[in-house]
Amino acid sequence: MKALLINSETRSVEAVNIGSHADLASLIGYDTIESDMVGTAGDRLYFDEECFLRGASGRFQIDSVIPVSGRAVLAGTTDDGATLRDVATDIENLRSRIKYL
Repeated sequence: MKALLINSETRSVEAVNIGSHADLASLIGYDTIESDMVGTAGDRLYFDEECFLRGASGRFQIDSVIPVSGRAVLAGTTDDGATLRDVATDIENLRSRIKYL
């Protein structure tokens, strides 16, 4: 499935392929994963729940979602995040909505 990897340290967004929730943890670098809805199309932002405790470098915010540090993945979901699907948000649209802090 298509997803978008955000790296706040390098201020980059890149398209990635995922197959499961385990892939999210691998891309983020930690298995303490939390998520928040982004937009209205079912996309969720997956990030390290302890990102601020770990002192990850770089921070960003999408729209009015809480700020996150480190790496995060935007993936499409159904069933309130239980099932992954292709991300609905276009990469350029996402780049225009990210504010690096």
